[in-house]
Amino acid sequence: MHIAADNHQVIQVRGARENNLADISLDIPKRRLTVFTGVSGSGKSSLVFGTIAAESQRMINETYTAFVQSFMPSLGRPDVDGLHNLSAAIVVDQERMGAGSRSTVGTATDAYTMLRIVYSRVGTPHIGTSSAFSFNNPEGMCPRCEGVGEVSDIDVDQLVDRELSLNEGAITVPGFAVDSWYWQNMANSGFYSPDTRLKDFTEQEWADFLHRSAVKVKAGSNGFTYEGLITKITRLYLAKDRESMQPHIRAFVDRAVIFTACPDCGGTRLSAAALSSRIHGVNIAECASMQISELAGFVRRIDDPGVAPMLASLRGLLDSLVEIGLGYLSLDRPSGTLSGGEAQRVKMVRHLGSSLTDVTYVFDEPTTGLHPHDIQRMNDLLLRLRDKGNTVLVVEHKPEVIAIADHVVDLGPGAGTAGGQLCYSGDVAGLRTSGTLTGRHLGHRARLRESVRSPRGHLSVKGADLHNLKDVSVEVPLGVLTVVTGVAGSGKSSLIHGYLSGREGVVVADQSPIRGSRRSNPATYTGLLGPIRTAFAKANGVKAALFSANSEGACPKCNGLGLVYTDLAMMAGVATVCEECEGKRFTPEVLTYRLRGKNISEVLNMPVAEAYEFFTTGQARAVLGRLADVGLSYVRLGQPLNTLSGGERQRLKLAISMAEKSSTYILDEPTTGLHMADVDKLLALLDRLVDDGNSVIVIEHHQAVMAHADWLIDIGPGGGHSGGQVVFEGTPAALVAGADTLTARHLREYVGTDA
Repeated sequence: MHIAADNHQVIQVRGARENNLADISLDIPKRRLTVFTGVSGSGKSSLVFGTIAAESQRMINETYTAFVQSFMPSLGRPDVDGLHNLSAAIVVDQERMGAGSRSTVGTATDAYTMLRIVYSRVGTPHIGTSSAFSFNNPEGMCPRCEGVGEVSDIDVDQLVDRELSLNEGAITVPGFAVDSWYWQNMANSGFYSPDTRLKDFTEQEWADFLHRSAVKVKAGSNGFTYEGLITKITRLYLAKDRESMQPHIRAFVDRAVIFTACPDCGGTRLSAAALSSRIHGVNIAECASMQISELAGFVRRIDDPGVAPMLASLRGLLDSLVEIGLGYLSLDRPSGTLSGGEAQRVKMVRHLGSSLTDVTYVFDEPTTGLHPHDIQRMNDLLLRLRDKGNTVLVVEHKPEVIAIADHVVDLGPGAGTAGGQLCYSGDVAGLRTSGTLTGRHLGHRARLRESVRSPRGHLSVKGADLHNLKDVSVEVPLGVLTVVTGVAGSGKSSLIHGYLSGREGVVVADQSPIRGSRRSNPATYTGLLGPIRTAFAKANGVKAALFSANSEGACPKCNGLGLVYTDLAMMAGVATVCEECEGKRFTPEVLTYRLRGKNISEVLNMPVAEAYEFFTTGQARAVLGRLADVGLSYVRLGQPLNTLSGGERQRLKLAISMAEKSSTYILDEPTTGLHMADVDKLLALLDRLVDDGNSVIVIEHHQAVMAHADWLIDIGPGGGHSGGQVVFEGTPAALVAGADTLTARHLREYVGTDA
């Protein structure tokens, strides 16, 4: 018997036009694993996240009352004619998890919550409810550090030069330069003379200068609030989360503030009572600091009928974390220190144990940060989610993941305006013979280098012991392409970022968010807007400030944002295109000025590739050339930075640092978000950097980059306690020929077809 409900076997997308999508229509099978492929900027994210997931979440939000909706993020309706047969979508992305200092792997996964309940029932001596074991609760937190685990002390000599007076610029804190507002508050306070050198202050003047709490002061007819220097910077800078600071403020705080483990709780964050309660001689803080794979073994030894269901749940959760390749983490690891890939896998664990089925799970490059050895595990998890009866949609570039797909949707053929079309939809076998860029590259392999470059010297690391590193000493060669590899958690980042990043002449391009508002875009961030504004001003005989959407030329209605944000009181606020400038961000007068037939709004709407043809000389051309070199030719000059992926952010930072005269570049997984065809371009760029006389050190899992290296440093053999050692140093050819590490096995298999 046929039932109407059986007709809904596909998600129907009709006329999708979000971002660069070219009015595409397709059917996506439900309860199957579908992988979306295509070059960066081809429209994968616009289709999967911007259309399917966005509409599913928007429709679910609409089922709530207006009051509840007022607390939810505003979701606009995607530009699509029709979406049919959607199910509830859960997006498992790589956004960093709550980076607050109180969020840990244990609190984010609920594993620590379960552990607290177990200790409150089974621990001896018995000290009360589970909140007595919580460092986020006054009942359980260490009173001295208030559950943070650290206390801070300020190095006064990083704030001031005692040999100078205030008028001579004695205060060296960012924002306190002579004649600045903060400086004037201090100089005009009347508590000391701005002409006296700090070292000649009386004891009272020194106390007022550094520690005075907020007090109202009158200087002439002006009244203002005065507070001592340390009081003020504690409020301005130290009360903020380090991750949210601007880079120059963060650098100052790192210099001026000395953080040490709290002497009362030893960094465990907990009260003495919580630390006194033990199970099998182990307290809860010792459990939280264990590697999760060890903690799983410890929890198995606890046998108490009173908490048997809770123990079963905790064991299942810890086993899932080990299975997903996170067994090297500990529950006390701060969430903000996890990489994007680790954060995504932690979120994934929550869904594996869920009883929900017929859900659409949406993943964004789940293999990011995974060694080839771990990709198999990730594949198994994706298949497990599918086999529970869910629809799994994955945006991915790795051939190993594409290979397990039930269905593939290939977008392209190019990026930006050259993309957004449906190139192929069908099974993997059909993709291989389809002739699309993805189809042609599925079997593509980079070869080992014919000859490797000789180093010009070395950067030495001696006795490295940060995190899990075990007294590692290594010579990192200069003047060549060095690739550092090893499974997730083996210690690669600890070694390179911990011991090389801070050195002189070393530039780090990573994937961390670029601090900036919705006004920031590639043109402002790279300094490209300067020469563009100058060119417009020169061509039209007017001043350059007119051509900045943050200055005189901004549309008065939307203040140069192009969007108007409306607060709807009880309802979620909405962003609408500004009616006055129609989203162009500038006044009508400014838009009458042209440069070779284009106005400023049209120029900022150009992709990098088009702008490169438009600006044929000068600084603008040089910057655009670097953006094209790093694979960002499809990004629009005025595109808000908060719309860029982690890989795109990294390549943008690389483009900027290429302008500096650097000698050593450190790149962290630069293949993230790159199509197989673009990886070849990245390798050519890395070669060019080295051939221009630089040293390039790349932390990477992609076998094509490993094969292309002059020198490999393999960290392992496993992750966490099982890692932290150099298991191989040498050429890729030597690794393939004779080593027996996990990396060697996978690289041997990778180059086996061609090498």
